[in-house]
Amino acid sequence: MVGSVSAAVDLRRHPIEGVLVQVEQGLHVRLDRDTVVRKRRSVGARTERGTWVRIERRGFERIGQQGWNGTEAAAVLRGVALPQWYQGVTWREIDEPVLWRADELELVAGQPIGKGALVREDPGLPEAWWAGLNGSLDALSSQYTYRIATPDTERITQELVTRRLGQAFPSVKVTTVGKWVPAHGDLTWANVMGPEFCLIDWEDWGMAPRGLDAATLWGNALAVPDLAGRVYRERQADLESRDGKLAALFFLSKIVGPHTYEDDPLLVPARREAARLVRDLQP
Repeated sequence: MVGSVSAAVDLRRHPIEGVLVQVEQGLHVRLDRDTVVRKRRSVGARTERGTWVRIERRGFERIGQQGWNGTEAAAVLRGVALPQWYQGVTWREIDEPVLWRADELELVAGQPIGKGALVREDPGLPEAWWAGLNGSLDALSSQYTYRIATPDTERITQELVTRRLGQAFPSVKVTTVGKWVPAHGDLTWANVMGPEFCLIDWEDWGMAPRGLDAATLWGNALAVPDLAGRVYRERQADLESRDGKLAALFFLSKIVGPHTYEDDPLLVPARREAARLVRDLQP
């Protein structure tokens, strides 16, 4: 009998040739094996027609009622710098509660700013990049969707915010979010391109507390104080709002909360910033 929870798989080590062949057949493309990029949860590659295909494996328990078509759904967003979506294909893994999804997208110029979620040195981004960030986040937050953002593949709800903050920062008694807006949901340095700004990997976007995207980018820059300070100044209106402070603590709870990793380069500045935010949120 098939279980209700899928087995964890790291796609950096999992055999994927059969998956690539299935994607080629489903999308009618040919993938360039020399360009394959393997991450823990996703795989990407160029096609012979100058596009990019992103492939992800996700268990049923991480999909939920709203489905799993965030990249496709983001195609309707206005004023946001993101790759154009062309087509997608989804299939179920035999005898496992798992879906695979592949999306064919515009191949955008440049490279991700970070090799991972955080950065360890200032990338020296041009002014036009910051203008692109601000324009895209402002445009995104002005729209509406029935989708709910799923950072770390978990739906961000008021209950989740209250629970996370209660575990990590019990002295913050009022955790109610006042304003929910559309957010990318995973705005890390690995998901922003440069030197020309573009925001990739839209599978988890949806409604979230105001300031979540700004808090995520800022928090992942805390090991580089000048860069974190620039993010803060650019998105000050979001980050200094009460909702933005709650969103920042929500992000920081993953670093300074119950599962603290002592060698995390973000830990020391995260503790300092968390203490400041907790003070700010006291009655």
